Amino acid sequence: MRVLILNADYPRFLTWLYRRVPDLAGAPYAMQMVARNASLFGVADFYSRNFAAAGHVAADIHVNNPWMRAAWARGHGLAVTPSPEPADEVQRQTIPGWLQRVIAPFKPVLRPLARKVGLSPRLDAQAEKILLAQIEEFKPDLVLNQDVFHVDARLARQIKGIGRPILIGQVGIVPSRGEDWSAYDLMISQLLRVVQSFRNTGVRSEVVHLAFEPNILDVLPPAPERSIDISFVGAVSADHQQRVAQLEAVARKYDLKLYGSGLHTLPASSPLHRCYQGEVWGVEMYQALRASRLTLNSHIDMAGREAGNARLFEATGVGTFLLTDFKDNLHTLFDDGSEVAAWRSADDCLAMIDRYLRNEGERGAIAAAGQARTLSTHTFRQRIDDILGFIGRN
Repeated sequence: MRVLILNADYPRFLTWLYRRVPDLAGAPYAMQMVARNASLFGVADFYSRNFAAAGHVAADIHVNNPWMRAAWARGHGLAVTPSPEPADEVQRQTIPGWLQRVIAPFKPVLRPLARKVGLSPRLDAQAEKILLAQIEEFKPDLVLNQDVFHVDARLARQIKGIGRPILIGQVGIVPSRGEDWSAYDLMISQLLRVVQSFRNTGVRSEVVHLAFEPNILDVLPPAPERSIDISFVGAVSADHQQRVAQLEAVARKYDLKLYGSGLHTLPASSPLHRCYQGEVWGVEMYQALRASRLTLNSHIDMAGREAGNARLFEATGVGTFLLTDFKDNLHTLFDDGSEVAAWRSADDCLAMIDRYLRNEGERGAIAAAGQARTLSTHTFRQRIDDILGFIGRN
């Protein structure tokens, strides 16, 4: 099959990438794709390379990257408006911290309204035109859409009309009511609650968890010394209230190193400000995890009682001891106490930090077992096999 992966990147990551690589914004499309994948951010080319390893032809499109989009258009003789500077683009897409704090209590109500009035991150007319041209050229048999917000249900129906490919959507949150998902042959999610919500609307849906790409271990720089006692890598915001409370409790007692985004949404009194080490993306994120004796994980509040975020697999995949929040389904992914350790309250988390920092042997054994579990069970190749198995049973 010819398989096309549609994805979108955080604007802050794009700004970081295009500032880091001089003249990348004006480079040819293929050169920009190489730089994007080499960053190892997000899923990079992990899906496409594993579809290829399974014998298929696979490619990626980063649908919200204006510089790659413009480069592709130039290479195909299409007129395109000038792309913004990276800093201008991220400023345009970033909501100020004070406004995030004000609207936080109203987010459940505002999300559906925002989509109705066009404030969701859907593509503009020019971006849609170029994306459809890219799809026309590639002629996919299967499209895996990993961003159902930029590529919304309306645009998905247009994509379905180009050769009638098998259309799969991947999403980690319960969809808005009233959306027409009928263009999709399959919706996948790491959360059973999301899967059940799609099934309730008559759309076929299955659980497919996130994963780790073992090949990155061969391309990462040498592992740094484990000089960080406790780390956390990820966002903090009004959508992460449990996470913020837990991290603040840890910060009051230990030398926590916090990497990520969203600090501007927290009050000045939060102890997390003094822990902040800046943002890390891709390779730098993996290196921060590898430099940690212990790294923390906490799911976004909307995950409820289910485990499944990317950090579970990224941290264990690089061989770092993971202390994560307990979830009802965690045992289906890792053995608590032998492959990861799970906390059930902030006080429980503090006690476990003390225990495992004091016991290097136990900590190292759990980290090694967690890595072995991820490399044997939670790889992108295995997720590809799951997806192919699902569509093969149509």
